[in-house]
Amino acid sequence: MAIPVIDIAGFDSSRVDRRAAVISQWRDALDSIGFVTIRGHGIPEQLMADIHRAACIFFEQPLERKLQYAVHNAEQRGAVGYIPSLAESVGRTTDGLSAPDIVESLSFSDVASAAGGGGSAASMSPDLPADLCACVEAYANFAYALGLRLMRLSAQALGLAADYFDSLYSPMQHKLRLAYYPEQITDPVPGQLRNAAHTDFAGFTILLQDSAPGGLQVLMPDGNWIDVPSVPGALVINTGDLLQRWTNDRWMSNVHRVVNPPLERRASSRRLSIVFFTGPRDDAEIACLPGCASATKPARYAPITAGEHVRTKIRQTYAVA
Repeated sequence: MAIPVIDIAGFDSSRVDRRAAVISQWRDALDSIGFVTIRGHGIPEQLMADIHRAACIFFEQPLERKLQYAVHNAEQRGAVGYIPSLAESVGRTTDGLSAPDIVESLSFSDVASAAGGGGSAASMSPDLPADLCACVEAYANFAYALGLRLMRLSAQALGLAADYFDSLYSPMQHKLRLAYYPEQITDPVPGQLRNAAHTDFAGFTILLQDSAPGGLQVLMPDGNWIDVPSVPGALVINTGDLLQRWTNDRWMSNVHRVVNPPLERRASSRRLSIVFFTGPRDDAEIACLPGCASATKPARYAPITAGEHVRTKIRQTYAVA
């Protein structure tokens, strides 16, 4: 099975048949695998190139320079600031035992002005590069609009009213994470990966990835791992834990990982991913959606608030006491 590729531009069409086709394709993709590559997403390719360039420049700075943006409050590390390589282990959220991940990151929380009262990327530090801040804020606004669009598409794919999630995503919680995987000069310890196998915590994840070696893989129903190809100009979307709970396991929050580059390609394996995490309001109750339970498949999860679930996952990732 390959990762489906869908042009979602037709969802905004005035033609009923084009809208219906996109809704059907979206439903089929999420019912089967939980990962999909999309075109027609509305984020300008020039902006995608600009934020990639600005982020790479940031990460190529000396470590001591990057550490001035570090966040030392462990509860906040999943939301804002710089995190050096080997400081997190996302695999703890699934197996509890994973080695530290070979990734460094810079994260911005709730910076989309489209959310209403969104913060500024520059507010994290007055001397963060201006071009990086501008790219982050512009990209976040486009990705925020896309996240809301995907929820309207999803509502209709689930047989709900198009605006079903509107109030639950008002505002939409979001985080933009710049994840940098440096060239691997030394051998990883046994079992250590760029990102260990895990699921994402909340709603849809919107991923812009490059084609450097050592990339994203998803676990298939048959137990095999497959690569998630980098398609020029496209984005990868995957479902998170809260969507799985909402849909009573109809839409799976699929396990995925970022693998190490092949030994012979380590010298050219620098990789950057731009990850936009979305989710409902912090106080939104996540309970089984209408139509997702039946007499033969009762609701499997107790209701939980979105914020409670995500904070638990963050504590596991950063081993917060």
